[in-house]
Amino acid sequence: MPDTTPNLALPFILPAQAQKHVTHNEALQRLDALVQLVVAGNATSPPADPAEGEIHWITAPDAGLWTGHAGQLALLQDGAWVFMTPRAGWTAVFLDEQRLKIFDGTDWLVPPLAEEARFERLGIAADADGHNRLSLSSPAALFNHAGDSHRLAINKAGTPDTASLVFQSNWQGRAEMGLAGEDRFSLKVNGDTTGWRQAVSVTPEGYVRHDQRPLARAALTTTTLTPTAGSFTGFDDLHLFGGDMTLGAPLASGQGRPLVVAVSGYYLLSLSVSAVSAGNHTVHVSRNGAADIATHVGGAGTSSTVALVWLDAGDTLALRHLGTIQYQFGYGKTELSLAFL
Repeated sequence: MPDTTPNLALPFILPAQAQKHVTHNEALQRLDALVQLVVAGNATSPPADPAEGEIHWITAPDAGLWTGHAGQLALLQDGAWVFMTPRAGWTAVFLDEQRLKIFDGTDWLVPPLAEEARFERLGIAADADGHNRLSLSSPAALFNHAGDSHRLAINKAGTPDTASLVFQSNWQGRAEMGLAGEDRFSLKVNGDTTGWRQAVSVTPEGYVRHDQRPLARAALTTTTLTPTAGSFTGFDDLHLFGGDMTLGAPLASGQGRPLVVAVSGYYLLSLSVSAVSAGNHTVHVSRNGAADIATHVGGAGTSSTVALVWLDAGDTLALRHLGTIQYQFGYGKTELSLAFL
């Protein structure tokens, strides 16, 4: 019969042994160290001021007390170092790393995650909480295929709920895309002055809408006028408008207000003119009362002209008239339409 146990090498009390308490106490000390194995960390030489019961994992020891004991555990017992050889499958908590490790017969390894597991919360280099049950802090994240295709699904309970991606800057939401409170797919943005706005949406039928696209259909209140040569007429009503298009202050002529451009960019502009008097006439679309950006030349009846123009945010548009011709103003008569491209 061997003198020690096969796993922990605890000494047996032998028949007729004198001072049996010495052997028994040695076994208790060994159990005290190994049953709840706690390792201070990896070391190559004894620490300067170790505590009784302190344990270290010896790696490539320097010359000294631990020479020849690489790959063993060093236990300070009764002021002297006792060396123990771990077996494959032992577990220990390493205090310097604050983690549990398993001995594989050569080294201490961090246990791998189970192939199948359920976690109520998971933080990867971040703290998860009751709302953000999965939290990741990383320069990038990769979702790769497993041989062919790959899909990321975001599911919601019903039509009035939300399934979306929110993009933040300094923890403030700046953009959102997805099914936000409806089954239309939408892209929303958040400006400091405008707040949240829906920029683009796609209906379940596939129709695309630009909800904040700058556009306007502007006309004077229905009337018949004969503007003097070189005078300006503006608009009283925006029959269609979007994207913050507005009317400015009243013109000096007293005939309506100019249309104020909301955002810089290219616009498709359409000018319709309804002339009552016979003979040719000329009407310009004037920017800021100084530059003509589109010109219409026509005769009696209703005719139109179309132009592609660049406009800056804050530009004003009005109609500048040449000659003395009587016009019909109003919806479907003399009016100006434009849309941001």
